[in-house]
Amino acid sequence: MEQKPILNDRNLAEVESRENTVSSAATEQGHELNAHNKQEYPPMHTAEHILNGTMVRMFGCPRSRNAHIERKKSKCDYQLPQAPTEAEVKAIEDEVNEVINRHLAVSIEFVDRDHIPPEVDLSKLPADASETLRLVRIGDYDVCACVGAHVSNTSEIAPFKIISHDYNPDTHTWRLRFKLLEK
Repeated sequence: MEQKPILNDRNLAEVESRENTVSSAATEQGHELNAHNKQEYPPMHTAEHILNGTMVRMFGCPRSRNAHIERKKSKCDYQLPQAPTEAEVKAIEDEVNEVINRHLAVSIEFVDRDHIPPEVDLSKLPADASETLRLVRIGDYDVCACVGAHVSNTSEIAPFKIISHDYNPDTHTWRLRFKLLEK
C-alpha cells in the first residue's frame, strides 16, 4: 500500500489550493453550495471528524456542537451524562489512532437533501443551507455534511493525542483538548 506524505508547511499550500477550489468545482458541476469562510488545517479537521465518529460510536452522543480546530491544538465539547473515565479517554485516543492507521480514503460527494444517508446528522446545518450538501466520507467509518478542508487519506494524519479534558456537571459538557503529534 502506498504511503501518503504527511502534510507540512512545504506541501500544505498545495493542499490548501486544492481545497480552495471546492466551491468553484461545485459550481462547475452544477451544485450550489453555501460559502465557507474558514480555512482549516486539513489533517486536524479530518481528525475531528474521526473523533466525532468515535464519540458517537462509543457514547451514543451527538457530534460536537462546539469545536475550535487549529493547527497546533484543538478542542471539542460533547454532551454526556457524566465524565468519561480515564480508561474511556484512553480508549477514545486509541480508537482515533486505529482509524488513522487504517489509511482510509477520504472522499467528497454532492447529494441533494432527499438522498442524505440516515446516519448523517443535519441538526447543525444553518436554516439557509443549500439544497445540495457536500458529504465527507472517511472510508466506512464516518460521513457528515461539511464544506471544510480535509486530507485525501487518513495516512496523512499524524498520531492523535488527547492533552487534557474536563467535565462540567452543570451543563453535562465534556471538553477535550487534543493535538496531532509529529510522525
